Amino acid sequence: MTTTGADHATAVTGPWWWSRWRSAVLDGALALVSALECGAEGIPFARDAGIPLSAGIVFGLLAGSVLLLRRKWPIAVVLVAIAVTPAQMGFLMGIVGLYTLAAAELPRRIIVALAGMSLVGTMIVTFVRVRQDMARGDLTLGDWFVPFAAVTTSLGLTAPPLLLGLYVGARRRLMESLRERADSLERELQLLAERAEERAEWARGEERTRIAREMHDVVAHRVSLMVVHAAAMQAVARKDPEKAVRNAALVGDMGRQALTELREMLGVLRSGEGAQRRTASASASASASGSASASASVSVSGSGSAAVSVAVSTAPGAVPLAAVGVAAAAAASRVAEEEGPWLSELDVLIGQSAAAGMVVDLSVEGDVRSYAAEIEQTAFRVVQEALTNVHKHAAGAKTHVRLAHRVAEIAMQVENEPPPEPASAASAGLPSGGNGLVGMRERVLGLGGVFVSGPTDAGGFRVSAVIPAA
Repeated sequence: MTTTGADHATAVTGPWWWSRWRSAVLDGALALVSALECGAEGIPFARDAGIPLSAGIVFGLLAGSVLLLRRKWPIAVVLVAIAVTPAQMGFLMGIVGLYTLAAAELPRRIIVALAGMSLVGTMIVTFVRVRQDMARGDLTLGDWFVPFAAVTTSLGLTAPPLLLGLYVGARRRLMESLRERADSLERELQLLAERAEERAEWARGEERTRIAREMHDVVAHRVSLMVVHAAAMQAVARKDPEKAVRNAALVGDMGRQALTELREMLGVLRSGEGAQRRTASASASASASGSASASASVSVSGSGSAAVSVAVSTAPGAVPLAAVGVAAAAAASRVAEEEGPWLSELDVLIGQSAAAGMVVDLSVEGDVRSYAAEIEQTAFRVVQEALTNVHKHAAGAKTHVRLAHRVAEIAMQVENEPPPEPASAASAGLPSGGNGLVGMRERVLGLGGVFVSGPTDAGGFRVSAVIPAA
């Protein structure tokens, strides 16, 4: 994977102001060549200026070695090259300095001003030297050659390094912007992955809660009735054997019904897990074939054009968010649609409670009609769980069940009177985990309804719920 902008910015391994040792070696070699060139050109300069040869050589060596500072102070290098132009030295320094100046992060007005000064200086010096050579007879060309030579020489020494430097600088800035964009995209991808994992964990928690609620509603009511019938059978086994036999038959029927419902739910869960595995494997295959690990890369073609590519994949072993909770959702929806329960089964539910010794009064208001499967299931479960709580906490208490079919909603209320014997609630030994009311509230609120529960002034308990019909 190509180093991104953040890594590139911190990868400084060279000495002093150089980012890499390779750059330092290159600048040192260029400075050495420039110093040798200027030192050699200092000999004719010393002769023309009438100064000692050693002074001209030392001057040339010092002037040429300034090229070592081209990355740190490119303006100073170009100014020194312009200054030594009249001495006809520093051609390599001028070319490399202009290239470095144009490629550097400097204002365009400074680059244009220094390039113009170098162009004019080279043009003037070339014009004067060519004219002097023609005056001495070294050149026998016409007068037109003087300006032609001055213009072409100045342009040849100024335009190519300037244009190349501008191109390299623009390309470098483009690469930096692509690296920054790649870093930004990589951070966004990491953030999206974290958010997806959080949503997946939330979905798993929601589906675990949903499964627990379904299992509680399926098992708690029938098992509670079985315990109540078993306790009654134990109490009347010697006094009324026939009633004990009937209670035993009821316990067997309820146990078989509870097992049937559990098998149905577990079967749906298993089929949902198979669908989840298929979805997860398909998503993993698509991710493996269509993407790489969450990363960003930058590439440059030979022609100088740059491109950035970003690809994302699911981490190994991770389950896609779309597959999370498929089994639990299928269990809840399919059991509700295919198996009910339905509000028309309330008579059977109340008959089972009556058979266990509870006095239940059912009243229905409004025109009876059918609702969506989820609404009927929720209404049935609220009544079922309320009756289960009466068996647990107020055994033998008279209970009133009211169901109202309204225009835009369905309302239900289960209210029990105080139990005839205060100790009857504990006589059956029914455990209570406190999840019944929580499950009812979650069901009703999940459909946009209202749920209220609490003790009555008479010492009983009331559970009320209103569910929108839409």
